[in-house]
Amino acid sequence: MLETSGELDELDALLAASMRVATEHLRNIMDQPTRSLTGREVAKLLTGMKTLALATVSRSGEPRISGVDGHFLHGRWVFTTSGRAAKARQLRQRPAASAAHIDGDDLGVYAHGRVEFLDPANPDFAGIEEHLTAHYGSSPSSWGDDIAYLRLQPHWMVGYAFDKAKLLG
Repeated sequence: MLETSGELDELDALLAASMRVATEHLRNIMDQPTRSLTGREVAKLLTGMKTLALATVSRSGEPRISGVDGHFLHGRWVFTTSGRAAKARQLRQRPAASAAHIDGDDLGVYAHGRVEFLDPANPDFAGIEEHLTAHYGSSPSSWGDDIAYLRLQPHWMVGYAFDKAKLLG
């Protein structure tokens, strides 16, 4: 867990605000507070690489979904892909995206936001590169000549655990 106390406070505020605007149906499923997760709980559960279902929008407005290796760093999803991948092309034109990490019926973290492309000039790039290199044993930049580093800046996020005590225990 790399989040600072300030980042955890921001994540708590985002999760709470998202629940306030959630539908009654979603609030009933989340059964607050026994099933909804706090920022600290989300960050604790999302260490390491987590497979994300990433939804983008095609040029014709159709939804597209693909899998990416997601890393939850400082309260945001970070991932890489080929800069020539369809998802990269779509996100350059239409940066709105949704991401979900689902582990059976035990855990679900859902986010909607905008994706930003990160380059070495970004002040967060070096730390992200270091994290990814430590995880994979090589820098994603070495995997091809056009690797895109992306970060989802969420404006809506919820975290769900069917049995929080069991999952966090």
